[in-house]
Amino acid sequence: MLLQRIDWFFIIAFFAISLCVGIVVSKRAGRSSSEFFLSGRNMPWWLLGVSMVATTFSPDTPNLVTDIVRQNGVSGNWVWWAFLLTGMLTVFVYAKLWRRSAVCTDIEFYELRYSGAAAAFLRGFRAIYLGVFFNIIIMASVTLAAIKIGRVMFGFTPLQTVTIAAAVTVIYSMLGGLRGVLITDFFQFAIAMFGAVMAAKISLNHPAIGGLSKLLSHPNLAGKLAILPDFSDSKLLIPVFIIPLAVQWWSVWYPGAEPGGGGYLVQRMLSAKNEKNAVTATLLFNAAHYALRPWPWIIVALCSLVVFPDIASLKDAFPAVDPGILRHDLAYPAMLTFLPAGLLGLVVASLIAAYMSTISTHLNWGSSYVVNDFYKRFINPNAAEKRLVLVGRVSTLLLMVAACALAPLLENAKRAFDLILQLGAGTGLLFILRWFWWRINAFSEFTAMLVSFTIACYFEFVHEKLGLPPLQAWQKLLVGVTITTGAWLLVTFITRATDEKTLRRFYRLVQPGGPGWKAVLEKARSDGDILDQAGRKWDMPAGILCMFLGCLAVYSALFATGYWIYGRQILAIILTIVAAVSTALLLKAWTKLDIK
Repeated sequence: MLLQRIDWFFIIAFFAISLCVGIVVSKRAGRSSSEFFLSGRNMPWWLLGVSMVATTFSPDTPNLVTDIVRQNGVSGNWVWWAFLLTGMLTVFVYAKLWRRSAVCTDIEFYELRYSGAAAAFLRGFRAIYLGVFFNIIIMASVTLAAIKIGRVMFGFTPLQTVTIAAAVTVIYSMLGGLRGVLITDFFQFAIAMFGAVMAAKISLNHPAIGGLSKLLSHPNLAGKLAILPDFSDSKLLIPVFIIPLAVQWWSVWYPGAEPGGGGYLVQRMLSAKNEKNAVTATLLFNAAHYALRPWPWIIVALCSLVVFPDIASLKDAFPAVDPGILRHDLAYPAMLTFLPAGLLGLVVASLIAAYMSTISTHLNWGSSYVVNDFYKRFINPNAAEKRLVLVGRVSTLLLMVAACALAPLLENAKRAFDLILQLGAGTGLLFILRWFWWRINAFSEFTAMLVSFTIACYFEFVHEKLGLPPLQAWQKLLVGVTITTGAWLLVTFITRATDEKTLRRFYRLVQPGGPGWKAVLEKARSDGDILDQAGRKWDMPAGILCMFLGCLAVYSALFATGYWIYGRQILAIILTIVAAVSTALLLKAWTKLDIK
């Protein structure tokens, strides 16, 4: 496609604004590592919440949704919709605990919660494993989406795409730190959301579709529109509904949906003014992520089934695309090729915004691990703040280069999604319980990480080479969860617990409460050491109630939107009322939480 002058105007203006933000805040960001990575811990909930949403609004997300809808229908999205349970648990139970911990990164948590050389090793190892290795895989999958969009829409080579997409992102990320990321995220989200809505509108007006009503009645969409899967079809029901809701949400570590919180979401919580802002920001993120954004992507995906009904039609339309990356997720950028001049520039800018908001967050987050949990902790403990900022900026650049180099080696968004799920399979329950059960130790964490990684590598590189029958992704996930969970539980009971001094320090600071700390609290009382703070209460029951009401409100809003689109007014009205009532009940139940 050829971009017109007005298209280039919008794109260049977007780049200029992003760079200006980085330049304006660069001086303040360079004052200290706390400013560079946590924005001075004084950010408001609305800016943090929007930043969380923008970060998860990456260009590979609509590609992933398109891949899912084309193969498994709308109900296939339960593979990620189920993570709302994780998100709401984080909102009402863990967000305030993270803010109380006052750590600089969630990796620093290891030496706050655990003791000895094992805790120090775990912190350093996880800093490199997550901040570098795992983070590069995630950024590469996002960059892969950018490569596909650039190839389909403009005929760019992978090198051209990553050079254009990565250059501005890495520059303003290096200059502005987290503050620059948060500010640019705010307007990037608005642009990205506008682009998604306009892409859906233009797709519906395609001559082969002719509007929403004709789309919904098209034979190519037969069996694709249901929001709930066919309960008589076990082949689809188990992987997209039962496993995600029964197992996946609590047992799997996935970026942006970590059980108990983690990664860049915790970075935002730690940057909040106080506990209340941390909780509210995380709630805003989950509501927008699951209820606001999905339907424009789903509409484009459904339209693509009419215009490009199969892989062969995509291949015929785009013969120059490398067959190695020709998958169903290519249908989303393929639909964008029908955009008119002017609007094309805005939508391209929105895709660039989606890419930049995600990548900039991962760069700053990964760099925070490298600096705070590896360089400062093990290499140069006495490093000056200016030195730490410099190391942060250099590591930001190197992470970007590595991600761009890996991206062309991946195939499609869905495979990357499944691989990341498998790498984190079985670790989730540990992340949930470690706050509320004193017996979990550093060896538990290391075992979970090592076993889940080993199983993922086995299935990826060994299983089928042994001549064994191939397994579906959900079967691999279930095996990984079972073995990993069993392994870390066993190690927990046969290894020595965290020392008493560390446990008491952790409890005194975080005040998690609950019966899992009974032994520690009783021993402390017998020694005359009172760990409970006056006025603090264990509000887990109220938190679980809020979690339930939050899930009910968001799911009802999500499905009500779908049924309004489908023209099923009775169901839409009922679900809209349920969403409103559950929201009102949630606001009332929220007052019972111990949040300051």
